[in-house]
Amino acid sequence: MNTRTLGTTGPETSALGLGCMGMSALYGDADRAESLATIHAALEAGITLLDTGDFYGMGHNELLINEALRTAPAALREQALTSVKFGALRTVEGGFTGYDGRPAAVKNFAAYSLQRLGTDHIDIYRIARVDPDVPIEETVGAIAELVEAGHVRHIGLSEVGAETLRRAAAVAPISDLQIEYSLISRGIEAEILPTARELGIGITAYGVLSRGLISGHFSRDRKLAANDFRGMSPRFQGENLDRNLDLVDALRKIAEQKGVTVAQTAIAWVLAQGEDIVPLVGARTRTRLAESLGALDVTLDAADLDAIAQTVPADAAAGERYPANQMAHLDSER
Repeated sequence: MNTRTLGTTGPETSALGLGCMGMSALYGDADRAESLATIHAALEAGITLLDTGDFYGMGHNELLINEALRTAPAALREQALTSVKFGALRTVEGGFTGYDGRPAAVKNFAAYSLQRLGTDHIDIYRIARVDPDVPIEETVGAIAELVEAGHVRHIGLSEVGAETLRRAAAVAPISDLQIEYSLISRGIEAEILPTARELGIGITAYGVLSRGLISGHFSRDRKLAANDFRGMSPRFQGENLDRNLDLVDALRKIAEQKGVTVAQTAIAWVLAQGEDIVPLVGARTRTRLAESLGALDVTLDAADLDAIAQTVPADAAAGERYPANQMAHLDSER
């Protein structure tokens, strides 16, 4: 497994991380046994970074990771790094009602996560979305106190804009910014990515397959379960879906010429954007994980990258990446 370092102050991690959210929430029902087997397979393949959120399944995902690590061989368990998002406020019915970045809340969220994960520290801790009522300096300052106390190793951020990134970095060292980045979600390239690089902050890129949309496995006639987030996502709706899958069909031609899959091409493209970027793959099964790992063996030369750029231009996606009410919470989109 190739490795990369998250920024100038963060940990060394595998070149790919495993995003575990879909094993607990938002993409329909998941198979618990297969989820555990997939985490074990990821660890065995050399993936060290496991990404989660305390609100994924209201703690279910953290408990799942706890079980996976407890039942893994000691050598694999010891190399695992946990990246945890916090702050989302949920309802009993599963709705989202905002974010809480108050210092007291930060420490409360951390206490519960440590208990659910069954560990004495969290490797990277970050608020999932900026709390508009709490200065980012206060939220980051609270995480810095957790670092000082030994409960957290590194401070991360999620979906913040360049100005917020600068303000946060002035308070304490930031290891990485977790943000959506893919062939069809390239908004970070204009200002956020250059700022992160200037400040020595790494990128953990989620949504590298745009929630399966550009995986090569999503079809126009696919019926989504009622508890699948994508049923409300603008990019999966009507004409937007048709236009986006047209892009996938065009990308497939490039992938076939190289003898690889669409998903591998899309992941390899993100890997090729810089050694400071670690893509998170949201594989829920060992089959999808194996395919994603194959991206590490894909080399995209200048001609390949140029062909991809012409096939999938930066502004080619149809539809926003979240529904309007969720877009409103993205500091990165302001």
